Amino acid sequence: MELQDYLKVVRKRWRVIVAVVLVFVGLAAAGSLASEKVYESRTQFFVSTTGAGDNGALLQGSTFTQQRVKSYAQLLTTPRVLGPVAASVGVTGDVAGQVRATTPPDTVLIDVAVRDTDPARAQAMGEAIATEFPAAVTELESPAGAEASPVKVTVVRPPTTPDSPVSPRPLRNILLGGVLGLLLGLAAALVRETLDKTVKTQDDVKAVTDTPILGSIAYDPDAAKRPLIVEVDPRSPRAEAFRVLRTNLQFVDAAAHPRTIVVTSSLAGEGKSTMAANLALTMAQAGSRVCLIEADLRRRSKVLEYMGLEGGVGLTDALIGRTDVIDVIQPYGGTNLWVLGAGPIPPNPSELLGSTAMRSLLGHLSSRFDYVVIDAPPALPVTDAVVISKLVDGAIVVAGSGIVERDQLALTLESLESVNGHVLGIVLNRVPVKHSQQYGGYAYVMPEEDSTRRERKRVEPA
Repeated sequence: MELQDYLKVVRKRWRVIVAVVLVFVGLAAAGSLASEKVYESRTQFFVSTTGAGDNGALLQGSTFTQQRVKSYAQLLTTPRVLGPVAASVGVTGDVAGQVRATTPPDTVLIDVAVRDTDPARAQAMGEAIATEFPAAVTELESPAGAEASPVKVTVVRPPTTPDSPVSPRPLRNILLGGVLGLLLGLAAALVRETLDKTVKTQDDVKAVTDTPILGSIAYDPDAAKRPLIVEVDPRSPRAEAFRVLRTNLQFVDAAAHPRTIVVTSSLAGEGKSTMAANLALTMAQAGSRVCLIEADLRRRSKVLEYMGLEGGVGLTDALIGRTDVIDVIQPYGGTNLWVLGAGPIPPNPSELLGSTAMRSLLGHLSSRFDYVVIDAPPALPVTDAVVISKLVDGAIVVAGSGIVERDQLALTLESLESVNGHVLGIVLNRVPVKHSQQYGGYAYVMPEEDSTRRERKRVEPA
């Protein structure tokens, strides 16, 4: 991955990153509030030798002292020193974990830090060490019967009185939690992006196929309440996207000029029925005579429900010869759009849709209408759409953003191509709206429709 790819992941998954950062910042803050306050008292000792009469003896004594300092620092945490200290302060148990002795390099200094949850007790332990440690050194360096020790330990910094805790440090903990959360959030975003195989953008579609992308339709949370957006809100950017789709479809295969078009998807819920209905409406609004066929013979018709039309008889009746197709197509309002519902659910949908009767019906309708748009079932669960694709001029595959996976889209295209179905293009649907859909800062506004067009009377199909 290049830097630009990482930036895309950050822009796409910023909510995951922010969530992880907030969790770790919250944990750091909660841990700081729940932790017991610890205070620290510091003491410093200076170790020297006495009796150096000349320069050689002075140098020898200095070397001796520096060698001894490291041993003295370890001596500070032994029971020989801390046992009497704990007894004098009244502390029970092992206090070695509360005392830390360090020696700055190339010095004869010893820094001692005593930590405790009680600041007064920490200072009392420091004072006891300041008394007990020099005495212990003198005793150990002057065994019984020996001369006085030349080593002298002097307190150069008396035990300090702690006025503020050294632990916890809320600001530091929160900053560390934020940094750790940011790193883990970035890692989580990358992992999720790697594991997420769904199609979300046009780049995801291009990674699957070279099939043209006919358009992108923005996600509308109110689509279920107003599915026919080109009629309900013709000035909206989403309605304009359907008009762009209509225009692109006219030029995608200009030489063959496809007139019978099947609209399908890989899975249910990608918005193919809404896509087919709005596409047919935009074609009719452009002056073309359009027949919209509900070819999903496995469920109750959604297209008829959207348009408020009757669904007692329809495609099934026409295919089995029960009625003539012209008698069951219904006009939609005063437009150039006619609708053929699915009719009763048959026991053999795939056989009916791939039959000679279906081929004849499409030929009959294409001679009477400029366009025939077919709303077919999803291609992966059932084979109906694949069967229909052999009988029409082309297929449009709807890819629901965040719904269909790349492998599923590829399998759908492969299924259509395996029967020599002509895929006209892909429409990316339910695309999240991230930017203002305006042109040059000005919203696109359609002119008011002429009242005579709204009152247009039904024109019988030729």
